[in-house]
Amino acid sequence: MHFYNTLVYWYIQNKRDLPWRKTKNPYLIWLSEIILQQTRVDQGLNYYLRFSETFPTVFDLADAEEATVLKLWQGLGYYSRARNLHFSAKFIVHELNGNFPKSYKELLQLKGVGDYTASAIASICYDEATAVVDGNVYRVLSRYFGIHTPINSTKGIKEFKELAQELITNDDPGRYNQGIMEFGAKQCKPQSPNCNQCPLNESCVALEKGLVDKLPVKEKKIKIKQRYFNYLVLDTQNCTLLNQRRSKGIWQNLYEFPLIESEKELTHDEIKLSPILTHYFFNSILSIQLFNTKTIVHKLSHQHLFTKFWIIKTENLPKNKISWNDFDTYPVPILIHNFAEKFKDNQ
Repeated sequence: MHFYNTLVYWYIQNKRDLPWRKTKNPYLIWLSEIILQQTRVDQGLNYYLRFSETFPTVFDLADAEEATVLKLWQGLGYYSRARNLHFSAKFIVHELNGNFPKSYKELLQLKGVGDYTASAIASICYDEATAVVDGNVYRVLSRYFGIHTPINSTKGIKEFKELAQELITNDDPGRYNQGIMEFGAKQCKPQSPNCNQCPLNESCVALEKGLVDKLPVKEKKIKIKQRYFNYLVLDTQNCTLLNQRRSKGIWQNLYEFPLIESEKELTHDEIKLSPILTHYFFNSILSIQLFNTKTIVHKLSHQHLFTKFWIIKTENLPKNKISWNDFDTYPVPILIHNFAEKFKDNQ
């Protein structure tokens, strides 16, 4: 109980003033948890405020067009979270008659909700003693108890979940879960934690044995895949061309310029000879010019995109052209958005 009570007391004294901590509305807690997956609080806060204002209830979110949801999500990354959020909102409204799931097991029905998110919502909103285990919790538990099992291994995931579940009690489990996550974010930080002022420093195994900078342990990362993107950016008569990515993988259902993906960086001559160029613009091309003289490297979790933007002037416009004035209404990857901002500034 020392560990549990110390964290709860520390949390009461040190917690950040965040809007989702002022409610037990399961929809808003769910919204915050999905946004904060793979996202820092300082980045996710503004997205939470925009989403909760635009879609104050699950019914509002369910009624929205997917493109609207994706546009609001733009720049946050991991877009499957937004698609799953929207899908689950419609599931709650149409299949559950608008009744939000009220237990850990029921919450797991929602697409995009796994053990961590279900545990967070169930404990915060319904006082169910289900322990959360995220990156912050892994770090706190591995250091405090001196656990060397890799946190991204099957054995580690099981071991840490069982330990976390043993530690939690029925005494305000939601506050404890928020406390241990906040403790990992603010006190037991990944780099250079202030162990001298830690309330658990007298019983922390990692501190005692000089292992703070060695825990938690992670297995070797997945090899980063390199991909080469060449975007064909139509710029004629204030018009351009966008396609929607339909295939599963990165950026599903977002919009982008016509794309030539290659196994290596392509030269100007290689772009000119590409049949994809002919497919989109037939024989009406007046000029092709590389916009970014230095290749843009866009880094995702398991892949790096080496990107070039080729500005295309044409004689005849494609039928499915759009006005540059309407460009900002389309949900696009942040890579495309950032290019468009620079491109328009240069016009």
